[in-house]
Amino acid sequence: MTMGPEKVTGEDGLAQYPWLDRVESPADFRGWPVEDLEHLAAEVRQAILHTTSRTGGHVGASLGAVELLLAMHRVFDTPRDQLVIDIGHQAYGHKLVTGRRQDFDQLRQLHGPSGFLKRHESPYDVWEAGHSSTSLSAALGMAVARDLHHESHHVVAMIGDGAMTAGLAWEALNQIGHLRRRLIVVLNDNSMSIAPNVGALSAYLTDLRVRPSYRRLKQDVEMLLRGLPVVGGRLHSAAERVKDGLKHLVLPRNVFEELGFLYLGPLDGHDLGQLIPTLERAATVDGPVLLHVITQKGKGFHPAEAAPAKFHGPGPFDVVSGQFVKKSQPPSYSQVVADTLIAMARDNPQVVAITAAMPDSTGVDRFQAVFPDRAFDVGIAEQHATTFAAGLAVAGMRPAFLVYATFLQRAYDQVVHDVAHQNLPVVFGVDRAGLVGADGATHQGVYDVTYLRTIPNMAVAMGKDEGDTRQLLYSAFQQGGPVALRYPRGAGRGVALTEPLVGVPWGRGEWLAHGEDATLVGFGPIVYTALAAAEELGRRGFRVGVVNARFAKPLDEALLKQAATESGLIVTLEEHVAAGGFGASVLEWAEREAVATPVRVLALPDAFIDHGPVEHFLALYGLTPEAVAARVAGWLLPARRRA
Repeated sequence: MTMGPEKVTGEDGLAQYPWLDRVESPADFRGWPVEDLEHLAAEVRQAILHTTSRTGGHVGASLGAVELLLAMHRVFDTPRDQLVIDIGHQAYGHKLVTGRRQDFDQLRQLHGPSGFLKRHESPYDVWEAGHSSTSLSAALGMAVARDLHHESHHVVAMIGDGAMTAGLAWEALNQIGHLRRRLIVVLNDNSMSIAPNVGALSAYLTDLRVRPSYRRLKQDVEMLLRGLPVVGGRLHSAAERVKDGLKHLVLPRNVFEELGFLYLGPLDGHDLGQLIPTLERAATVDGPVLLHVITQKGKGFHPAEAAPAKFHGPGPFDVVSGQFVKKSQPPSYSQVVADTLIAMARDNPQVVAITAAMPDSTGVDRFQAVFPDRAFDVGIAEQHATTFAAGLAVAGMRPAFLVYATFLQRAYDQVVHDVAHQNLPVVFGVDRAGLVGADGATHQGVYDVTYLRTIPNMAVAMGKDEGDTRQLLYSAFQQGGPVALRYPRGAGRGVALTEPLVGVPWGRGEWLAHGEDATLVGFGPIVYTALAAAEELGRRGFRVGVVNARFAKPLDEALLKQAATESGLIVTLEEHVAAGGFGASVLEWAEREAVATPVRVLALPDAFIDHGPVEHFLALYGLTPEAVAARVAGWLLPARRRA
């Protein structure tokens, strides 16, 4: 049984890292022998576990990539040689050996290192991304720029096999093979993205991994051909062509070779004795190379090896037992949505669920356990998932694509062209809508209202709590066109979910309180902030109404007109950027209808919002009950004085 890496402790009982503490940059270990690098790898794993057990984070992929990252930093002169790491899930070891050791215990915390790569954090982070499959395109751009600048450094792209299910990666591979620039692609194959990989590509890579006869035959053929005599000039070139012909006659080529790559592997990604010389060989090739490396997600920590999907991005956990630190809390919005889909699917055999490589996170795994033939994981392929859903809808099915708001961005053209243009009844379960905390800027779900409500035929809804969300989902399936139902990350408020599924009036909001001084119109769970702010304003002598808008599109114009008639101010609230969001739609309505009642918008700013507690950013941007009450009181007081 594989357990956690051996921990060295000092007299005070705190973890000590005698090898890692000698490393300020990769230059410090470039001359180390393999045995010393193995000690360093063990300590890097221990440091990752020590920190993520308290902060949460992307544990499994980072544990699996330790030796691979150390080998690349040892062979290549980073940061002069540019190491492009696809997404940040596997990069914690990279952070630890590139100058961020002292701050690593604040990983994903406010003002601490990001859980992803950040160019402003370190010159070793040459590319930053929170979405997968971008590394190959970026690396090719860097390699072409290098050649145009007449420079000589290496460009190395490290990509996971899960990221290879995205079309973007194959578009890049196609051009790399066409341009034949000097570029090294390291395929980190751990059979996982977030969930176990699916599809024909996964099966193909598995076949390459498990065919030792292929590797032995390849080695034997190459050794035989190297022994054939050659002479100079044209005869030398002819002999090389003959060798290539003989090699490919005897040895079947794989897809990467067909695309123009020199394929090396597969090899053990935890064996530094194999990795280092193979990377050194790749560095001598004048053209594109693909190094296929087999790693184990969660390597060195038995709980993560045994349950890699659960340890992809967990919260805090016990580093000895691997048990998660759980708080008693209501079901998550993702669970409520999945359970509601299951209930509807029992009555309607046309209901199907789709995920893009995130069944556990979105709740599709719950649906799949009940309806295995009606749940589909398409891999990291949001564009395909959207058009696949459209095809299902054309043929009479009722698909729900459950996807994070930040990842639905990747399928914008398909939402417009394939779903909305044809007015197809596809329901998008837009998960993680709003601020997401520790995942930071690339994952904030604060743009989707803007990019969705501008699309003809598209409806955009969000409930005030999980009970509202459940009824809205039911109503969404009664519509004849596309619907985006937003819901936030994490647990619900704990409201009772015993009401029968009857839905809500489509396009209609909900009055929660009336008041003649102002009406607060909230979109989503921020409605509860509006209720608390209205209560505080009441203590200050103001009479303030509250509306649960439910819909950003279609707007409940009758309700808004009533609010404008009976109160002196309308204030919209949303956990979304102001530009083009819910408040902007109300402003557009007020201008279009020549409404005299002033409208104020409380929302997030036009800025990328970094990682940190959601509560911190709500306070920073004035979206707490106290801040809302203070702003509204400031708007109302001048009118009261004039009266």
